[in-house]
Amino acid sequence: MHPASPPPDRSGLDALLRNRPFLALWTGQLLAQVADKIFYVLLIILLKTGDYRPWPVSWQHSENSMLSAVMIAYTVPAIVFGSVAGIVVDRFSKKQMLVACNVIRAGLIVALPFLPKAFVVLLTMTFLISTVTQFFAPAEQAAIPLAVGREGLMSANALFASSTMGGIIVGMTIGEPLFSWVKHSFGADSQEFMLGGLYLISAGLIYAMRIKESHVGSSGKNVHPWQDLKEGLRYLKHNHLVSNAMVQLTILYSVFAALQVLAIALSGKIGLKETQFGFLLAAAGIGMVFGAAFLGHWGHRMHHKPLPLIGFLMMGFVLAMFAFTRQLWVGFGLSALFGFGASLINGPMQALIQEKTPESMRGKVFGLENNAINIALSLPLALTGPLTDAVSNAVGDDDLGLRIVLLSLGFLVSVMGMAAWKHTRKVLQDVL
Repeated sequence: MHPASPPPDRSGLDALLRNRPFLALWTGQLLAQVADKIFYVLLIILLKTGDYRPWPVSWQHSENSMLSAVMIAYTVPAIVFGSVAGIVVDRFSKKQMLVACNVIRAGLIVALPFLPKAFVVLLTMTFLISTVTQFFAPAEQAAIPLAVGREGLMSANALFASSTMGGIIVGMTIGEPLFSWVKHSFGADSQEFMLGGLYLISAGLIYAMRIKESHVGSSGKNVHPWQDLKEGLRYLKHNHLVSNAMVQLTILYSVFAALQVLAIALSGKIGLKETQFGFLLAAAGIGMVFGAAFLGHWGHRMHHKPLPLIGFLMMGFVLAMFAFTRQLWVGFGLSALFGFGASLINGPMQALIQEKTPESMRGKVFGLENNAINIALSLPLALTGPLTDAVSNAVGDDDLGLRIVLLSLGFLVSVMGMAAWKHTRKVLQDVL
């Protein structure tokens, strides 16, 4: 059940920032996002400096193999447990689920210094922590409509999307310096306690959130996971409004994944070091913040406008222009425009799914959504780099190869956006 909707002039970011339940949820998830990425950095540090004994023994001098194994343990739960997590979320209080996920992750991380320094232990703990994380995402998405009014959904989702990217960038940027300072100041093993503390603070912020949940499942009674999963799939099959919105979100995150790979080479072309690609992604995050502000203040005036189509065309244009960009300020401006276009897709589509999905089905739907997105993310992450290398080798020029890939991707994104809108406009245009 939605809380009472605010009047139109209070549906923007100003109203959200005065909404205490939303602030508690937003700041709590932002801190958890930062902690997730810092944990990713911690894994690398522990592998390189933690004296973890390799397993099998044949990996004695194979750091890359150990790192790959840890990354697999970190990413596989997103694909395997995404849908199951949504089913469980529907049966419990969203607030309790969010708090429990943070407390469990904190406990697992704090336990690391007390466990044997064996690689198989690190691998197991990584898998467990990543598995718990999969329950956080659908619970978070299902809690947003409980914290904001109907008119606030679009700007709330745009703000969540931009802060999610900000959390990724901040976590990746401050992780290593923060761990170095903590270890130097407080001694060995203090880095695990610091990271566990971040999750506990996030849990405390979310615990302070006051929301009303009209539907809390049977909390484990009469659990039929397969039937619940089929119910979620059946709902998406018959609700074209929600399923078509999910398709557009999946395309969006696939494009973002490709940009993450291309940003490394692109940074070197516009005057940055390739290791500074995070600044280019940060500019996209800033663009998403401006997109959130735009949707918050003027989104209610944009009804019946093809915002997702505009967003895809904007992103395709930016990718094509990146092929000819060599100035730093132009690169940052284009990246910000890319983020703005992404917000025109993410905000309306995520708000539509939350608004049109019954509270009793949100966990299942968002679990399936996260599953689809995680599977879609793996393809561009795996293919974009090798494809760029292959094209560059074929033409004998790295710069020309990158340019061809960017132009092709820009054209493909524009075509996919137009095709998606053509296929879904009859369903979506009357409710946007």
